[in-house]
Amino acid sequence: MERNHPVSELMAETIQQIRNAVDANTVVGEPIVAGEVTLIPVSRISLGFGTGGSEMGGKAPKALGENPFGGGGGAGLKVIPVCFLVVSGGMVKVLPVDAAPETSLDRVVDLIPDLVNKLTSYLEERKAKKEAEGTPGV
Repeated sequence: MERNHPVSELMAETIQQIRNAVDANTVVGEPIVAGEVTLIPVSRISLGFGTGGSEMGGKAPKALGENPFGGGGGAGLKVIPVCFLVVSGGMVKVLPVDAAPETSLDRVVDLIPDLVNKLTSYLEERKAKKEAEGTPGV
C-alpha cells in the first residue's frame, strides 16, 4: 500500500476544512418568507489557500518519507453579501446590498432584471391589445 506524503495529507485536510466552511447555502442562502414576499440572500465568496512542507534530512538523509517533516497549511475565506432576490407576485427582482456598482458592466447587469420585466409587460400588453382588436397574438 502506498503511503501518502505529509504534504498530501496537509492539502487534503485544508480542502476538507474549506468544504466544511463553504457550501451552496453560503452563496445562495436559505429563503426568508415574510408574508407573500420571499427574500433569497446571495453572496460572493473569495477564497485562497496554500499548503507546503519539507523533509529535513540533515547530514545523513534517510529514504523519502523517513526523515523529520515540517509543514503547514492555511486558508482565507471572505463572504460578501451581494444582493437579495425578491420574489413577489410571480415576479423576481434583484435588490442590491451595495447600491453603488463598481464598474459599468456591474450597472448593466443590475439593470437586466428590470429590462426583462418591462419587456415582458410590453409584450403582454401588445398581445392583449391585438386580441381585443380581433387580430391573432404576437
